[in-house]
Amino acid sequence: MRLSPTAFGVAFAAALALLAQSLLVQTAAAQQTGLLEKRESTYNNIFIFGDTDSVTMTFGHNKRYFTESSMKLSDPGALTVDYTRMMTVGLAYVPKVERILEIGLGGGRTISYLKAALPDTAILAVEIDKDVVDLAKKYFQFKESATLRAVVADGRSFLMRDKDLWDIILIDAYRGPFVPFHLLTKEFYTLVKSRLAPGGIVVQNIEPSTMLFDSATATLNSVFPSVDLYDGGGNVVAIGYDGPSARQTDLMARAGVVQARYNLRYDIRTMIQNNRRVLGRPTGKILTDDFAPVETMRAIEQNNEKWKDQTEAPR
Repeated sequence: MRLSPTAFGVAFAAALALLAQSLLVQTAAAQQTGLLEKRESTYNNIFIFGDTDSVTMTFGHNKRYFTESSMKLSDPGALTVDYTRMMTVGLAYVPKVERILEIGLGGGRTISYLKAALPDTAILAVEIDKDVVDLAKKYFQFKESATLRAVVADGRSFLMRDKDLWDIILIDAYRGPFVPFHLLTKEFYTLVKSRLAPGGIVVQNIEPSTMLFDSATATLNSVFPSVDLYDGGGNVVAIGYDGPSARQTDLMARAGVVQARYNLRYDIRTMIQNNRRVLGRPTGKILTDDFAPVETMRAIEQNNEKWKDQTEAPR
């Protein structure tokens, strides 16, 4: 099914209302669930909430709480957030999966799931906040190994200095409800593309407000000729890749091979069949930050500066 970005944005207008309602529900839930730990890191106010069978990582700002990761203690291998399941669909788009890079760790649930399914694949997470990495290890069973590592750095800064190539680059970095601007621009996506191996793809979780969605997808499409969109239950997962748009029959065939090879818990064939949308002609404004290198680094620093607020833990 081919939709214009505007049409897709309208389709997500109702999801926006649900998202706002969800944020309020998350805040209420946080107040009713035990606070396990609070950390004021360099970049975030981090709250870990939990009960007898769940643990949640949230970032707090002005007494609002934005869920970054969650895990069911009785079933830690489950992906409890819909969009994280959709991000695994990218496995069907690449000819090989030998190296995966993730920008934005959170609790590390997505890459822990991928590591369990693809034990021989080299996976690297880039997370700007060291406290997030520490808390992922402490509460979310994130474990580094010879083939699963975490690096503390800003994702864009890391790609600027690291020349390695990746088959899949996952981007799931958020400041509260928004993706940092420097991870949404044409210059950033051009950098990402330069770090992809032949046939590689980028998979990004994008905040689905109509204005930002249209601009983000138009910008992604200005660098990657083909963009597929997946409804992630209030979030949009976008997959950018070279070449013409993949035919549904071909994609389903590749998904079948991947599913059989890795025996994935969440069947990517079903997700592709039920959730895939092909981006039509984009109409949003392309986002740019065409700075000199020194200015780019300063802009990244400014985007990562901690919000000033009066967030307090629930009493």
